[in-house]
Amino acid sequence: MAASIQKVDSDCFEPLNSEVCTCLLCDEQFSIESCLETFLHHLVTVHKLVIADVKLITDFKRYASYWKDRFKGRALTEFCHVIETNSDKDVDLREKYYLLCDALPEDKELRQQFQTSKLIEALDCQQREREDTAFNRSCLFCKQSIHGNRANMFNHLNEEHHFNVGLPDNIVFANDFLDLIQTKLDRLLCLYCEKTFKDKNVLKEHMRKKQHKRLNPKNQEYDKFYLINYLELGKKWEQVLSEDDTSLLDSDTDKDDDWSEWKEDSVAMVTCLFCDKKDSSCGELFIHMKKTHNFDFEQIKKDHELTFYEQVKVINYMRQQTHNNTCLYCQSAFSDRTELMMHMVVREHIARLPAQSVWNQPQYYFPIFEDDNLICSLEDGDTSTVPCVIVEDEKVNKRDSILSEQRLLESVISEDSVILGPKT
Repeated sequence: MAASIQKVDSDCFEPLNSEVCTCLLCDEQFSIESCLETFLHHLVTVHKLVIADVKLITDFKRYASYWKDRFKGRALTEFCHVIETNSDKDVDLREKYYLLCDALPEDKELRQQFQTSKLIEALDCQQREREDTAFNRSCLFCKQSIHGNRANMFNHLNEEHHFNVGLPDNIVFANDFLDLIQTKLDRLLCLYCEKTFKDKNVLKEHMRKKQHKRLNPKNQEYDKFYLINYLELGKKWEQVLSEDDTSLLDSDTDKDDDWSEWKEDSVAMVTCLFCDKKDSSCGELFIHMKKTHNFDFEQIKKDHELTFYEQVKVINYMRQQTHNNTCLYCQSAFSDRTELMMHMVVREHIARLPAQSVWNQPQYYFPIFEDDNLICSLEDGDTSTVPCVIVEDEKVNKRDSILSEQRLLESVISEDSVILGPKT
């Protein structure tokens, strides 16, 4: 039964504040700001404890302190989901891990209380900033002094300098936000790629030519300045950039033609092989998989000397395995994605391909998901030596492949053959 959770006092929003945090199950201490990953690794390797969605906990220190008190003298099984790895092996080889997540009523209530506390503070601040008419500071890019309300500054940046940070009503703690941006510019940092340049003129030209007059959506420093991060867990501030920016200016201002260049064509999104993460850039998604899931596709491609067609097969094979909650390497099956990912991370199976005979099968020429843009984004490389391949239905083990679906099978074998290869 979930315990009654006392209301916590609100303070400045810091999803990962800089205070020292004590381990939930021992007396070892960690700096949350600089050693969070070390702390989480300690929990997994020493205590077999996994905390889900850490970045969505708005006050991690108090969260950890709460659970440290709850765990005293109690078994983890009273609070946590138990995940057993190596379930198909001997009993002596099995390992148990404990998952702390918002699927537990008590944990969910705790996370929501911290979120509500931060939301109330952010809304109070936003109201004060809306009513404030004493705003006065110089533009980030020119010498013009902006007076009145903070919205005048963001309108000016957008209209005069094509620097878009979203609608003013989406922004909170505006002065701190502008201070942070100004500090980065003073350090000669590009706001998007975050590279350092030798002087302001070089930086200015770089940001203009590369169209980098925008914030880096991967930088979590900006999260606390966007109200959307307080409204709903799981949404990030860069989503506000997809809003209709033409409403930024006052309704009595008719400048629709000035905004035509801001409307971007919709881009195809690519989806991570292991989670629901999406990105418009295939390269950025591979970086995400490397950092978040320890899966380096570029290195695997290099180590195995994969041709373009072999890359396609590997991607489709991995899509099928994760969809079926089956390990990429050892073929062990699990009941859900969480258990699968835990197994592959702990056993280091996520970064290993099985024998080539497992994935280098004709059925993996076919996408597992319709319009899989990750495959469309792969580099073609040198395909001049790749012959046309005729895939005949009798060579495919239909029972073990996606062709076991009758409708798909009929659509494939209705033609004499399927010819794959570059057109000449």
